[in-house]
Amino acid sequence: MSSYFWAQNKSNRPDLLCGQPADYLVEEKHFTTLVCFIVVLGGLLKMCLKNSEVTVLTILSLLGFVIGQMAYSSVEVHQIVYPLLRTSSFSLYSYFSPLIIFMVALDVDFYILKNMFWQVLLTGLISFSTASIILGYVVIKFNKASWDLQSCLLFSITLGITDPLRSVNSLKTIGISKMYIDLIRGESLIICSITSFSFPIFSFSFFLDLHVGIGLSLDILGSIIFGYWCAKIIRCILADVFSNMLTNIILCFSMVYMTFYIVELLGMSGTLALVAVGLNLDSLTFKPKIEFVITKFLRIFSCVYEHLIYTFFGIVIGCGELDHYDFYTITFIVILFTTVNLVRLLTILLVSPILMHSSYEYNWRWGVVITWSGIKGVFNLLLAPDIYNLAEQKVEVPEMFILYVQVISLLTMGINSYVMTQSARKLDLCVLSLPRQMALQNATQHIQEIVQNTITLSKAEKILTNVNWTLVEDKTRIEYIPSSHVSHKDMKKESTTDEALIEEARLHVATIQMSSFEKQRNNGILEIEAARILIGAAKCYYSIQGKFMSIYDVSTYMRTRSWLMKFKTVLTFLEYHKEKIHFIPPESNAFLTFIFHIVFSEEFEYTGQIINLIYIYPMIIHLWPMARDLNVSALISINYYFMFLYVLESTLKIIILKRKYFRQYWNTLEFFILVIGIIDIFCVYFVKLRPDNLALIQLTVIMGYLRIIRFLPLFKIIVPILISIADVQIKKRLSLMYSITKGYIKSQEDAKLLIKQISIHESTYQKLYEILETNKQDAVKELGLIEHEGRDVVIALKTKQAIRNVIAKALKNLTFLCSRGIIDKHESTEINKVLLKKLKALNNFPKAIPPPTPDKYLHNIIWLEGKDVLIDFFKERAKLACFDYGDIICKGGEMPQGIYLIISGMAILYSLSPTFGIESSQRPDRKSRDMFTEFCTTGDIIGELNCLLKREIEYTVICETSLQACFISLEDLYEGFDAFWPSLEYKIWLKLALSTAYQYFESSLIDEDLSFQKCVMFNQAYVETLSSYNEMTIDNMTMKFVIIVYGSVIDTKTEEPYFAPCIIPTTCEQVQGTSDLSKLLIIQASELTQRNSNTNSTLVFKQPGDNITGRQKMR
Repeated sequence: MSSYFWAQNKSNRPDLLCGQPADYLVEEKHFTTLVCFIVVLGGLLKMCLKNSEVTVLTILSLLGFVIGQMAYSSVEVHQIVYPLLRTSSFSLYSYFSPLIIFMVALDVDFYILKNMFWQVLLTGLISFSTASIILGYVVIKFNKASWDLQSCLLFSITLGITDPLRSVNSLKTIGISKMYIDLIRGESLIICSITSFSFPIFSFSFFLDLHVGIGLSLDILGSIIFGYWCAKIIRCILADVFSNMLTNIILCFSMVYMTFYIVELLGMSGTLALVAVGLNLDSLTFKPKIEFVITKFLRIFSCVYEHLIYTFFGIVIGCGELDHYDFYTITFIVILFTTVNLVRLLTILLVSPILMHSSYEYNWRWGVVITWSGIKGVFNLLLAPDIYNLAEQKVEVPEMFILYVQVISLLTMGINSYVMTQSARKLDLCVLSLPRQMALQNATQHIQEIVQNTITLSKAEKILTNVNWTLVEDKTRIEYIPSSHVSHKDMKKESTTDEALIEEARLHVATIQMSSFEKQRNNGILEIEAARILIGAAKCYYSIQGKFMSIYDVSTYMRTRSWLMKFKTVLTFLEYHKEKIHFIPPESNAFLTFIFHIVFSEEFEYTGQIINLIYIYPMIIHLWPMARDLNVSALISINYYFMFLYVLESTLKIIILKRKYFRQYWNTLEFFILVIGIIDIFCVYFVKLRPDNLALIQLTVIMGYLRIIRFLPLFKIIVPILISIADVQIKKRLSLMYSITKGYIKSQEDAKLLIKQISIHESTYQKLYEILETNKQDAVKELGLIEHEGRDVVIALKTKQAIRNVIAKALKNLTFLCSRGIIDKHESTEINKVLLKKLKALNNFPKAIPPPTPDKYLHNIIWLEGKDVLIDFFKERAKLACFDYGDIICKGGEMPQGIYLIISGMAILYSLSPTFGIESSQRPDRKSRDMFTEFCTTGDIIGELNCLLKREIEYTVICETSLQACFISLEDLYEGFDAFWPSLEYKIWLKLALSTAYQYFESSLIDEDLSFQKCVMFNQAYVETLSSYNEMTIDNMTMKFVIIVYGSVIDTKTEEPYFAPCIIPTTCEQVQGTSDLSKLLIIQASELTQRNSNTNSTLVFKQPGDNITGRQKMR
């Protein structure tokens, strides 16, 4: 609402909206009891009538009408409801609307609305205009109660609002695309915002004045800016790691109401400000638990507010006389209801060309559904009383405004919602796509397997031997098929072309990526700004048909970084460098020696800068005409004095520097300023001689204004500051881009793990996999270039992330200890505060850390374990290898020379898919090997596996940039094996085995903590070696996972072959090696229990080597 309501003269307001005035002593009591009764009754009705909210609101409205009639005829009841009747309409609006507006705006996706902003804005404007004009005409034409034009116009505006709360509630439960839900809600919010400005304008009838349009534009802009900064404040409040949930909820709710009231008090729109607040807050702003609680609170309050509003206005209607209601009232309601829907139809017809142009999904079926979305609700009711309050000509029966609006809102809630839902279902707009159906089927199957495994384990417990397991299995069988969402007829008719299936899968992949970004943010892996950019980019490209988001689509900040780099280059060029020349003054010339020490002293530079600063005041006087006329002679004298100082400064520099004086650009600029100043002095002198020469006077005036260039040398003081600021911004952008790229790579890996669940055909899966792998490799290349460009920034970011991960794990362990009662709650709180302080201190972590020296990189080789003996041994033998762009580090077919630990730079690796030590004759199913590329960056090690096996290299590595690597030769490596036998060689195998296992079976090992250090110290995982025909027994009691990471084995019982990489199934009891060398990674169970004790770890036979052609860690 506009600030007009704050300034409204109370004498113009009616004492009562309707009904008779109180002709008795009013005692305001029991109204609170009435409010509580309405809340409780509304809750009970909602619980009993779960699927019929409109029935609940109808019952409450009728109850309010009955109470109003009782108040009309009974003084005792009238005393109870009198506080409501005395409450102003703006007070009711201020009590109820802020929270509802905020909840609706918070639920709207900002990025979807941003992509369709102009379409939504045009839809809102067209809807508002058509509703105002057509409804206004119908009310004037068919309403027999002689309402004036102003009342009819305000009534049509009120009735034309589409309620943002109710318009999409029925669509959200049937699987309708969120894009169209946000389109409807965005349109509703725009109409509400327009109405908040238009109501006072139409009430005063001066909306054609120019100053009103300018003031309206400023109010809109001010409301949006105020809402944006309030959202920033809420973000800062919620970002504090020490804030608790209760404090956050209270502050969030308080800020909503405070924003609304302050903006209204400043004469702007509180509605529009809250829309801006809600749109600028997203799921990443809140912590996971806080978001859930705040959303629940908002839903609870909005539901309670809705019940109160409909009951209150039912009371207001009931307080009027019944004589005004007749059969024509019903007829007019039908006319209004029909007109409202026809206006909505006309609006959709007008905006359909715009929507069809902006979205490839929009068609006539969506138009039919959206046509029925013009549902009215609480916002229409809250504005209804102001039709009477703002109209200059008062009508006889004001409660009729409220009656028509309330009945129309209930009719649209019931009829429009039902028709809209049925239309969406009949037109198959809520049918699950094939990838979603397949994902749902796989999820259901997985849950059923977990249930069946739980039953199988429970049968072994003695205490449960007499349970009727047949009945248990029957009651726990899951056969969930959302028949209301799936059209079996259309399942057959749907296009089965690869293009159509890939497009459907693309949308699902985008959803998986967005979920991955949110998960990374919640786990502390991804910065909130990086996560917000990634999610925003994913949603932007979601609506582009056939577009898979690549890292180049995300990296909009690269252009900003490029601009900053150019800006820094210019500043570096302009930076003043004081070079001290090799000048040896003659011993006999004390004058030159004295000048030399003066010119190259710090005081000389400071003096020149102070002179320039002092001249600011005379220049201000010179530019001020009145002051200049009063101080002409003084200004001329001051000008002579300063020019003398400039001449003296330049003369001293030229005496010492001679020709080198003009090699410095700043000296050239100072000399140019000096020449201009001398010309200025001569001009002033000649004007005194020829005061009647107009051209000379004009030249003198121009030269006087040119004195302002004397301040340009001050810029060289600012240049170093600007360089440091630009450098900080560049490091921030590099850090942000690195986080974005890392998060993108992780999302690609997550999507690759899940695309098998949504792929209908094998060809679809292969195409999706190739697209995701290509995008991932592009991102890895971009990551390497960022590391090469800003090593110090990347090191700082990695260090910060490592600290964050350690603290996060400590917090998790602290929660575990507290939950088990090992430490009490007070001790846990104190330790938690210490850890949170360390976490908060990371906000001030340096943006750049100098890279370590090459010998320090040996500490990063994980199988050296940071042991000084091993590090010193290889430090003596390691060499620094340097390569230029295009150099070949190692070539396929050659014998390995040693291992390379990349220190800086990036290389590209070309290879066929790895053989894992399996001859082609053993794998008849794999006739060809796919070619793939991989980017190696800082920290990667090249050549470990080939050095262990002493076999030919299967790949070629070429430098993509200049590269430095720490090289350990093959002879030195085997000398280390001999010196530290057998632990060193075993640790390298263990590192490679863990890397392979995590690469291919990350989803199965997600709950396992298999860090290299723990595996070495506590033997949680170890490597077994099998030669050809050697056997190994698998103990299911102690071995949780058995993974073959190199070579091949067969099941001695069934003779089933297993090729690396592969998880040996639980049914296998003994294996036999079939390759010359086979390596198996054994992951031990945490306790001596059966391998199937954990229902979530049930495995089936997997052979990912057939499909995966991406990055291989074993080299």
